[in-house]
Amino acid sequence: MLLSTAAIGGPTEAKGPLADDFDLLHADIRMEQKSWEQAERTLLDEACQKAIEKAGLTKDAISFFIAGDLMNQIISSSFAARTLAMPYLGIFGACSTSMEGLALASLLVNTGSARYVLAATVSHNAAAEKHYRYPTEYGAQKPPTAQWTVTAGAAAIVAPNDGKGEHPVVTRATIGRVVDMGLSDPFNMGAAMAPAALDTLVSHFRDFDLPHDYYDLVLTGDLGRVGSRILRDLMVEHRVNIPQDRYHDAGVLIYGDLPEVLAGGSGCGCSASVAYGHVQRRLRDGELRRVLVVATGALLSPHLVSAEGDHSVYRARRRHGVAERGL
Repeated sequence: MLLSTAAIGGPTEAKGPLADDFDLLHADIRMEQKSWEQAERTLLDEACQKAIEKAGLTKDAISFFIAGDLMNQIISSSFAARTLAMPYLGIFGACSTSMEGLALASLLVNTGSARYVLAATVSHNAAAEKHYRYPTEYGAQKPPTAQWTVTAGAAAIVAPNDGKGEHPVVTRATIGRVVDMGLSDPFNMGAAMAPAALDTLVSHFRDFDLPHDYYDLVLTGDLGRVGSRILRDLMVEHRVNIPQDRYHDAGVLIYGDLPEVLAGGSGCGCSASVAYGHVQRRLRDGELRRVLVVATGALLSPHLVSAEGDHSVYRARRRHGVAERGL
């Protein structure tokens, strides 16, 4: 079960319709740090500390810390692990990291290998722009298909189900396959990830023999406006009959109609903060009972870009679907 969750955001997230579902929102995107990378680390540190605090635990009670981010060598997660001083498993799945970590944490708890596991992830808009794209001071124009990396850190503590029905329970997980349709536009990640999301959805409903209307909410993260429209078309084509009003995308929800985000949100912190903030609140309030979160990631490799040219940017994609049930 999800014993506690926490979501920490930045100034752009504070402008969105889900602002009230964050535990803390920073007005300063630098968070009083000297670099974007240090600001990202601050977000993750705060999310982890808040989740531990809300669970009423101490750091010593947690068996494993599972985390990942978008930086080289997942440095934000590794520095957070140094601060937390917990046994650490570093993972990387781009924007699918949130559900990859939750699935692994749930497996460790379910098998009796751990009692409490902390799963977390983070992204920072300026750090990602510096790392993957043109420097912001260059002023490069982006197309409307581009997405805005969410500045947010989010964390969850997974514990054995106590049977009291007070917390959401992770009931099943589908680990997605790498699906590469050959798209190579780094400013259209939604189109690249939509086929992967469909593949995971088809696998999930087939493997667990579930009707397509089983979930009150199917949340992808984060296809944005472009990718989510493509996924809706693909679901019709492949007869995945999820009711239209039950499907939403974290990248669309988190910013609403903010014009500066173009096609919507992306980044490790997007699906994580929406799932551990907004969705968690709706489960707690009884608005939702069954939720499937399908987190997708588009992996941008600088080496493959320079080495392979035309078929390089999206060489690998992962997506992980994790189901939550609110009791």
